[in-house]
Amino acid sequence: MEWLTVPFEVTFVQRALWAGILVSAICALAGTWVVLRGMAFLGDAMSHGLLPGVAVAALLGGNLLVGAVVSAVVMTAGVTALGRTPGLSQDTAIGLLFVGMLSLGVIIVSRSQSFAVDLTGFLFGDVLAVRESDLALLGAALLLALVVSVLGHRAFLALAFDARKARTLGLRPRLAHAVLLGLLALAIVASFHIVGTLLVLGLLIAPPAAVLPWVRSVRGVMFLAAVVGATATFGGLLLSWHLSTAAGATVSALAVSLFFLSRLASGLRHRRRAHLADAFALGPAITAHASTTRPNES
Repeated sequence: MEWLTVPFEVTFVQRALWAGILVSAICALAGTWVVLRGMAFLGDAMSHGLLPGVAVAALLGGNLLVGAVVSAVVMTAGVTALGRTPGLSQDTAIGLLFVGMLSLGVIIVSRSQSFAVDLTGFLFGDVLAVRESDLALLGAALLLALVVSVLGHRAFLALAFDARKARTLGLRPRLAHAVLLGLLALAIVASFHIVGTLLVLGLLIAPPAAVLPWVRSVRGVMFLAAVVGATATFGGLLLSWHLSTAAGATVSALAVSLFFLSRLASGLRHRRRAHLADAFALGPAITAHASTTRPNES
């Protein structure tokens, strides 16, 4: 029990745990739609696109979250605008913005005297440096994400399965897509301080993808994804403490590991059900065959 509890008796680890739980809930709300709509590449691009704003804020001594928000707005507007350009596929537009924003961020960070330290912190996060003010901001971000998710649930659901049907229902799919991008940007901005811009997909995509085979409702996926993310946060911080590894990377790696374990268990369950179905299907056939062969044998 001491092995489990001692790390969380330290104040900064407690703050890191609460921050990870809040971020897991935010990522579950946005990440569920990312998984359902196959928007993983967009999420990756937007997470890397935060780097220029964060780098400028760090060089000017400003708030990193404000810089991340500015970059997120630029990325969201850029993806929305380029996505409507004739003759340019969305993947191409996202890829160009991804590389351009990441390159700009590295160039800005290279102007700093502590280039290596700053870049490492931006890319991989520093969950153990979370302050009480950061927890308050994460709480506000979670509240905003909940409001957006509740108000936009019907439009997001229709958009995820049939955009043309959403248009016929008068749900304005373009506006719904823009709002969904905003929700995704909010989750990424909230997460970058925990796991960094490079590993944010670990909490954004892995938990929803892990629970998807086990749950039938979207709300159920969101709830269990938040639980999986919180579990990965707790286990990642615990392992990081005892193994002296990077906390953010350990949390992200554990989330991905839980995804693979879930998929393995889901595959075994599917095989077992298929085997039982075959057995039940063969039962009546064997009985019928025995009843027809018995008179001949006598």
